[in-house]
Amino acid sequence: MRDPRQWRLPRERLTRLRRDPVVVQTLRSAAAATLAYVIALHLSPEKAPLTAPLTALLVVQVTLYATLTNGVRRVNSVVAGVLVAIAFSLLVGLTWWSLGLLIIASLGVGHLVRVDEYVPEVAISAMLVLGVTTVGDTAWARVLETLIGAVVGLGCNLLLAPPVWVDEAGESVEDLARRLRQLMLRMGEQAAGPTPVDRAAARLHEARRLDHDIAGVDAALRQAEDSVRFNPRVREGLLHRVVLRTGLDTLEICTVVLRVIARTLTDLAKERESEPLFAPEVGAVLERLLAEVADATVSFAVLVTAHVSENAESAEERLTAELRRAATTRDKLAGLLLEEVRRDPGQWQLHGAVLAEVNRIIDEMDTEHRTRRLLEELDRVSAEQRERMPRLLTRIGDGMRVGRGRLAAARRSR
Repeated sequence: MRDPRQWRLPRERLTRLRRDPVVVQTLRSAAAATLAYVIALHLSPEKAPLTAPLTALLVVQVTLYATLTNGVRRVNSVVAGVLVAIAFSLLVGLTWWSLGLLIIASLGVGHLVRVDEYVPEVAISAMLVLGVTTVGDTAWARVLETLIGAVVGLGCNLLLAPPVWVDEAGESVEDLARRLRQLMLRMGEQAAGPTPVDRAAARLHEARRLDHDIAGVDAALRQAEDSVRFNPRVREGLLHRVVLRTGLDTLEICTVVLRVIARTLTDLAKERESEPLFAPEVGAVLERLLAEVADATVSFAVLVTAHVSENAESAEERLTAELRRAATTRDKLAGLLLEEVRRDPGQWQLHGAVLAEVNRIIDEMDTEHRTRRLLEELDRVSAEQRERMPRLLTRIGDGMRVGRGRLAAARRSR
């Protein structure tokens, strides 16, 4: 008889696949394109109305917010291209020089109607329509198919909520923090002993690569920010967006500061050549300090990506304790470096730079500093939203005040 645990493993894999945003998005896109094609077969005069599934495939984006914005822009781009093609077919027809004018006119119209990244779609639609014989029928058939695809795509996202990419963005942020930690540990090891210039330069290049890789994390975060907009599956979407964004901003600052520390250690290695970068006691304390700051960096990332309040509280307590230990070690390092500078003032600029930059990282991850930064960002985003929708917010506020007044009146009448 087969062990029940052997059945559990395939079920767990199937559950993970069902929750995987990539799998969910693939199935949603395929379903929307197929449904749009079936509907277009009954409504469009074309034998193979492939414009409808193509539009549905493009409209069903990763997020509901992108679907709404892309659907409207794509429909506008296709309709604009069709209208330009109809005008050219009536005036000049299709020649080599009219094709060039058609492309110029289509791209200009695309910028005028503000379809953003779909500007080339205006010219593509115009060329496809102008290149057929029965321009009028094909033009309106293409418009109809585009509308069918857009409506089906929007409907699929409304009925089948798109995946939320917050967890994936959180994993990217945590991965960045772990890589920061590994680099700090390696830099601490080289500070405690003799360090060749090429090894110090390797750490500097690694810090620069890490700085460049932030762009990938930022792209994942932008995708997560869009996935929580207008998504019925997400509560407190604004808070999720602001927490992750401010957290990534802090880690980006820490990455830049770490790159400066790596540069300082490289310059110090050039000055010391075969000698240790620091005295043995100073090097040991600096290594311990970088290790403590490295652990605090990972705890900070866990705090930023924590969704459950209990996890957030424990992560904040752990981060506070680690930063407190790092601050104590920093003070000890400051005293040792002061004694070192008094004995040998030749490299006091580089010693002071290392201490100042490490202190900058500690201050950036401080819980009070983060809370203040988070509140400022929430106020800024809220103010931007109020500026965008002042009338709607005014109506909602008036409705809430009227509702509270009626409720108070009903209570007094009892």
